[in-house]
Parts: sequence; C-alpha cells; structure tokens
Amino acid sequence: MKIVVLCGGLSPERNVSLSSGTRIASTLMKNGHKVVLVDLFFGLEDYTGKLDEIFDNPPELGGTKIDEIAPDLDAVRAARRLKSDSQFGEGVIELCQKADLVFMALHGQCGEDGKVQAAFDLLGVKYTGAGFEGSAIAMDKDLTKRVVAPLGVKTPQWRTYFCAAVTAEQVLAELPLPLVVKPDDSGSSIGVSIARTEGELRGALNAAAHESTRVIIEQYVAGREIQVGILDGKALPSIEIRPKTGFYDYKNKYQPGAAEEITPSPIPAEAETRVGAAAVTVYEALRLKVYSRADFIYDAAGEFWFLEINTLPGMTPTSLVPQEAAVVGLSYSRLCEEIIRLSMEKYQ
Repeated sequence: MKIVVLCGGLSPERNVSLSSGTRIASTLMKNGHKVVLVDLFFGLEDYTGKLDEIFDNPPELGGTKIDEIAPDLDAVRAARRLKSDSQFGEGVIELCQKADLVFMALHGQCGEDGKVQAAFDLLGVKYTGAGFEGSAIAMDKDLTKRVVAPLGVKTPQWRTYFCAAVTAEQVLAELPLPLVVKPDDSGSSIGVSIARTEGELRGALNAAAHESTRVIIEQYVAGREIQVGILDGKALPSIEIRPKTGFYDYKNKYQPGAAEEITPSPIPAEAETRVGAAAVTVYEALRLKVYSRADFIYDAAGEFWFLEINTLPGMTPTSLVPQEAAVVGLSYSRLCEEIIRLSMEKYQ
C-alpha cells in the first residue's frame, strides 16, 4: 500500500508525535509498504523531488528520541517558511490524497481533536483510527466525563473553568484540596499539576493557562495508575505505571527508565475484568474506532476511577499500547498492520 504517516503538527505533543511517526514509518517500510513520513505543519517544504514520485523516493526518516520538555511552539512557527495560517504544511493535502491510507501518528491539539479527521472526510482521504466526532469528544476531558459518568463509569468529582476568569479562591469554595489541575484539551500530562496547598493551586492554574483556554480541576484520587488499551472494541491486558519519582508526567512518560511499566497489571482477575469493561464502555459511548487507550486510578478500596481516553495513543519506543498488545502475541509490526486492516474496514 501507499501510506502517508502523518505526524508532528503544531501541538505541545509534537515531539511525541514525531517519535511515534518515525517508528511507525520504519516498521511499515520493513513490512513492504511504500511509506512517506510527513510533518503536518512543515509538510514538503524541504522535499526537492517530484510529488508523483515521492512514494518511490521518500524523504529520510527522523529519530525517535523525545526531549524532556515540550517544544517551543513559537519557535516551531517561526521556523516554517510557508507563512500561512493553515495548519497544513506545503503539499500535505495533495500528498495525502495520493495515498491509499494516512496512518495518523498525530497527538494532541489539531491532530487528535478531530479537526484533521473532519478535513480528510470532506476530501475523501482514508485514515487510521477514530472519526472526527469521537476524536473531538474524547479530546475534551469535561465533555467525555459528562458522557460516561451517567453510564456507571466512576470518575473523580470535577469542575471546568475558563482560565482567564478562574481564581484559586473560587476553586476552593467548590472543591477541597488536594486537586489535580489540567488543561481541558491537551495530553501527555503537559500542563498537569497536583495541588495540595492554595499556593500550589495558584501555580497549577497558571501552568494550565499556558496550554489551553479552559482548565479542568478534579478531585485527587490516591492509588495505582492503570491504563487499558482497546483494539477492535476489545480490551487488551491492562498495564500498571509506577513512576520512580512524582506522578506520570511528561518526563516520566517518555524518558526510558523513568517509570516501571508492568503488564499485565498485578491486580486480581475480577478487577482486570472490571477495568476492561469500563474502558470498553467509554470507547463505545464515544463511538470510537480501531484503537484507543483509557486511563484509570485503582484506589485502596478496589475501585477504578476513569480519568480520560486517548484516541491516538502513543506508538513510541516507550508507549503502552504496543506493550499491552505484545502480551497477547501481537508484535509492534503486527499491531501496525492490524490498525491498518481495521481502519480500512471503516470504509467498506
């Protein structure tokens, strides 16, 4: 197949996306596909060949290392030669229209939020993963909680505020400390803080405001971090995350050795069944497709608390869904092929 692996973009999760995309593209090339790895934001501005020949003469791949801090997006904007308000870089749309399938390796805003998917639907471009509607809902943590809470999926008590208007005093009048503060529409734990004091809450609100116009603040639930991949509507074996320091933040997610990752999770069989069922409930309620990953906290009383679901989970060297798939005998290579197969079925 002719496959475009679409990554990068103008998102705080840009570097993670580049790492996912590079690994996916390398794997698909080894599997015999004609693959072009392209950055959504920069496009083909450095490509000197002919577009009609690009699948036979693709640009070189990048690396898979992820910096410890998120990228400076102002610097990314300034580096693009194409001076345009479009999120699509030079030649991206034309390239994707020539492909049999676009493998979505985008993460975060403008990539995982349904905007690119909606554009591709209008253009008749086939792509992997969820559609625009489910992607948009899942990216909005507040809206996701509103959808799944009535379905019996426990989620920490929460409030959502506009960053420009909220104050620490207002939050504390409605929610008791400790609290988790996060941007409402971002991922990879960028801008996420745990606030145990009023001073920490003020700092957390400022951090979240740098990433989004809205902030979601939820009850802090102490417990073990359990994440569940969903493939073709079925739960994969869960994985437990044990950061060596702090919580599962951006650094601990993507730096090798920063967290211990255990799969299957060392939890009772009945608990595994319950968390898998909860993950599938969320997946189905949001009408997601192909694959996703749901995040939970498992407390001391044996209850699971749903946090969020990711419609384009990471495919980096340290990512979780590939580890879960491996437990059921699905190698990284076969996982990529299964994502392609299931995605093509959407269009049949």
